[in-house]
Amino acid sequence: MAHARPVIITCAVTGAIHTPSMSPHLPVTPEQIADAALGAAAAGAAIVHLHARDPEDGRPVQDPELFRRFLPRIKRESDVIINLTTGGAPTMGVEERLQPALQLKPELASLNMGSMNFGLYEMLGRFKDFQHAWERPYLEESDDRIFRNTFRDIAHILEACRENHTRFEIECYDIGHLYTAAHFLERGLLPRPLFIQSVFGLRGGIGGHPEDLMQMCRTADRLFGADYLWSVLGAGRNQIPLATMGLAMGGNARVGLEDSLWDGPGKLAASNADQVRRIRTVVEALGGRVASPDEARELLGLKGRNAVDF
Repeated sequence: MAHARPVIITCAVTGAIHTPSMSPHLPVTPEQIADAALGAAAAGAAIVHLHARDPEDGRPVQDPELFRRFLPRIKRESDVIINLTTGGAPTMGVEERLQPALQLKPELASLNMGSMNFGLYEMLGRFKDFQHAWERPYLEESDDRIFRNTFRDIAHILEACRENHTRFEIECYDIGHLYTAAHFLERGLLPRPLFIQSVFGLRGGIGGHPEDLMQMCRTADRLFGADYLWSVLGAGRNQIPLATMGLAMGGNARVGLEDSLWDGPGKLAASNADQVRRIRTVVEALGGRVASPDEARELLGLKGRNAVDF
């Protein structure tokens, strides 16, 4: 009898897309972020993807010392894989964004495969009232904002973290980003197997149509063959439908409040753990099982939880 396929669930706990006024459930303080990460791990996430926020106003920040206020507790109370952002927020420069991964030496870190328009301004049609002065301009001004990751920036991040033996969640927002990943694989800056996180439905990247997902998968298969693991991230209302498609095609899934605040039409998700439980139900309904953190470590070739600096 065939064994059930282990599926890696990543939970993106909090990030730079949403602002605190959009949901009372979005983790902001170090205590809230740690609680949310541990809840997601208990629900079945093998990986938690983490940003930090200013605990006073929820603004995205990349101060490594703020990360140190929640990372040790998560590591102490679970064996979940901790994945730190090098994306930070589109308002930040590459050196600022790099510091948590560079200094804290996580097992895994995210890495966007290119510069892109990153439009959040359409959220103003849904959200009208804001608690903090930074939130409305952050959204409004995104129609004239570029998230920068040039070829030189990407090479710098990869080379800076090489001695740390940090592996990367390769975030691909469009087909061209897959070709950029292949370029850095050929240059010897990315080790095999690649962990490709295909991102769908953010303004400025590829759309959320099933054909977009199919094209991403076909292109990645052609470029990387057996040298990659594929995961699907659907933004907003695309989260569960596209993740389900990806799972049915043999992929893995990312959920979490960084990517979507919702747990159904018009219903805010009460926690990251709720979204993990929801996608876990899909995994198991399709005949899979959720991978443990140690299984994910083996599949991704990670260095291990004791080789980090927190």
